[in-house]
Order: sequence, then C-alpha cells, then structure tokens
Amino acid sequence: MLMPYTSIREAADEIHAGIITPTELVLETLEQIDEADGEIQAFVNVIREQALQDAEQAEREQRTGLYRSPLHGIPIAIKDLIAVKGFPTTASSKVLANNISAEDAMVIEQLRKAGAIIIGKTNTFEFAYGPYAPPTRNPWDHTRTTGGSSGGSAAAVAAGMTLGAIGTDTGGSIRIPAACCGITGLKPTYGRVSCYGVIPLSWSLDHVGPLGRSAEDCAILFDAIARYDPRDPNSVSGPPSRPAATLIEGAEGRGPLSLQGLRLGIPRMLL
Repeated sequence: MLMPYTSIREAADEIHAGIITPTELVLETLEQIDEADGEIQAFVNVIREQALQDAEQAEREQRTGLYRSPLHGIPIAIKDLIAVKGFPTTASSKVLANNISAEDAMVIEQLRKAGAIIIGKTNTFEFAYGPYAPPTRNPWDHTRTTGGSSGGSAAAVAAGMTLGAIGTDTGGSIRIPAACCGITGLKPTYGRVSCYGVIPLSWSLDHVGPLGRSAEDCAILFDAIARYDPRDPNSVSGPPSRPAATLIEGAEGRGPLSLQGLRLGIPRMLL
C-alpha cells in the first residue's frame, strides 16, 4: 500500500494548509515502514525518536510563521554512504558496523536548513561497489532487483516509505534504481552537490542526488542540496540554480518558488 500523498508538493500543501502536521506525516511514514519494510528491506536504520523530535520542532517553527521551504516537515531517507550526525554510517558493510558519524554530511546540513526530517538510512551494495542493493527487494515484484547501489533509497520511495530520498551515482546508481523501481532520479552535474561527508567510491566520478516520485520532487530536493561547499575541492561555485521554479514557471519565470506556484500543477512550459 502506498502512502496517500503522491508527491512532496502535495504533502507540503497539506502541511501549509494545516490539514496535516509534520508529526502526523512522520507517524504515517513510520507506520508504512513498519508495514512494508519487513518484506522490502530498504532501510538499515530507521531514525524514529529523532525524526519525531524534529517533526515537533518543525511544528513549533511553523506555528510562529516560519516556513523554511517546501521540504519543511517532509520525511526524507538517506543512502547509508552519507553521514548523519550521531547515527551509524555503515556503507552496508560489517567493517563499519560501529561507525557513528561525528558530523552531518553537507547534503544533510542543507536538508536540515530546508526543514526536512531525516527518517532513516537506506540499504546499498557494500561500499556502493555493485549493481544492486541486497537484500532490498523491488516493491513492484519482490523477485526483481532494485538495480544500482542506491536501490534502498529507490525502493523506499516507490513503496511509499518516504516522500523522497538521497542517493549517490558513480556509474548509474541513482538512475538505474529509479528506472527499475518506476520513480525519478537525478544525477546532477559534477560538483553541483557536495560530496563532503559521503563515503567515496571514486572521488572523480561520485555524485550525490535526489530520488522522488516525480521530476518536480527531484527538483525541490535539488534546490535544497545544490550549494557550493569549500570543504569539497570539486564543489562548483556560482549562483544557485532554481530547477523547481523553472519547472513550474517555465524558463522565463522570475517569481520565487512558493506553494502558490506549486499549486499550478502544470508547468507553463507544457501549456
């Protein structure tokens, strides 16, 4: 069973309208994980207590009128190559079973600034060095592969156990799982998303990027994580891109990304 929300945008609209709270959304997400992940095995670590605490904080902020972004209060899953402070980052390897991250990866810092809630760490092939993510099963057919080393992230999104996820791509490990699981994945331009705090496979080929149920969801996630980072020597400096706004408003749009714009539903470029 998929969660009732089909996109980050729709969940953000519900939160902004007061129809659902971040805590209620996180509880629904955890319920879906409990229901589905025993079979799918997308997660290696579900961050329950911290996610609920972060949801309560998001609610307090929103009651004061603070609205960080369309990700404010939205649960996001993270591939277990990416450091989340205070929690294991194992790369799905027994060698790193006790490796507790001392700080957040840069991409996690940016997600937190946007108000996203980290719901858990997802399975990968050991050190991402493989074409699938055992023991994760494809949500559509448990006899099929999820593809690529970001298979846990893709399966979690496809099964409705998260509204979005972050993966890594060195030779197809975002794009292939997205295709195998029937969702959308984005391998960004090299250097647009910092790899600081991410266990490397090949430093000159590694990319960090979003997975979501639609191009719009990936654009919203990319808006949040694409920032220059001086700690990553390959990070690209320059003005931030606005892919979500461009998707909604068209290439000539000038207005800021907002829920009002997101409610348009159909990008102007397609009208």
